[in-house]
This record gives sequence, C-alpha cells and structure tokens, in this order.
Amino acid sequence: MFGKIKFVDEEGTELEFSVIEQTRVNNINYLLVTDSGEEEEEIEAFIVKDLSAEEDKEALYEIVEDENEFEGVAKIFDELVGDLD
Repeated sequence: MFGKIKFVDEEGTELEFSVIEQTRVNNINYLLVTDSGEEEEEIEAFIVKDLSAEEDKEALYEIVEDENEFEGVAKIFDELVGDLD
C-alpha cells in the first residue's frame, strides 16, 4: 500500500482511505483506495481521481461514479494488482 489519504464526503464527514495502487490516464491521477483494514477478509475498494491543481495546497479527490470511466480505469487497476481476493 502507498499510504493514506483523507477524504471529506458530501455530508462533511472526514474519511481516511488506504491507497492500494495508483495510475495516470489521460493526464488524470487515479487512486485505488479502501477504507477496510488489512486484516479484514473482504475489502471494499473505490476508485478516486485527483482533481487538484498544481497551486492547490491540499489534494482534491472525487470518487469515480461515471460507469464508462470507472470500467476503463478498473481494467487498468485489475492488470496492476490482479484479483484482490
């Protein structure tokens, strides 16, 4: 794992995610993250994209919800990390 990121959801709740893998597609950084602990049998993973500008002091992440974008990036992460089962 690559470390942790903090994410604030729509309700203003701060969540912490562990970064499993990262990649860059079409000049956008994508992270495969989880909020599950390493000791858990099944982990729930999410794909987030970094929307930060170079001048931003803090990173700005958004969960990928577009189905086509998600499927394309998910295929890349599948190749990078294989089956997470």
